[in-house]
Amino acid sequence: MRPAVGEVLHFSEDPTIELFRPRLAKPDHTTAYVWAVAHDRAPDYWFPRQCPRAMAWVGPSTTSEDRDRIIGADSGTRVHAVEYAWLDAIRSVELYAYRLPAHPFTQHDAAMVTTTVVRPLGPAERVDDLFALHDEAGIQLRVLPRLHDFWAEAVASTLEWSGIRLRNARP
Repeated sequence: MRPAVGEVLHFSEDPTIELFRPRLAKPDHTTAYVWAVAHDRAPDYWFPRQCPRAMAWVGPSTTSEDRDRIIGADSGTRVHAVEYAWLDAIRSVELYAYRLPAHPFTQHDAAMVTTTVVRPLGPAERVDDLFALHDEAGIQLRVLPRLHDFWAEAVASTLEWSGIRLRNARP
């Protein structure tokens, strides 16, 4: 599930959204946004919303030693790690993708944001088998007892990385 040219995606467990209205991501933020992702970051959201995940991938500055040590020599260029406790939720989540027009969005870190109300280009699309999506995209999906050791290695490496909902990971 990736956006087409001229689109960005918003992933949700709610299939009934008719309008996306800007909202504050955190109480201490001062600007309200509608959040979405472009093609390259869509896989970051092939998970239940609250699922903690740590992701690492090869970038232009990645050393072969770090790639081999963290991702694996013959394991592709990207790995997503989750905890065993989340496997049932990943299998059973009803996840939906909304296709949104790309033109009102601008890049903000790894996300796309806009401060305007956005109407989806069509109804929500069910995102099926999340394991199959990872497989088809060539993304290694690693299941661990806890994420923190993997996360510490990824952020200390030359790989590029992202962590989402890590506060929900086991201590």
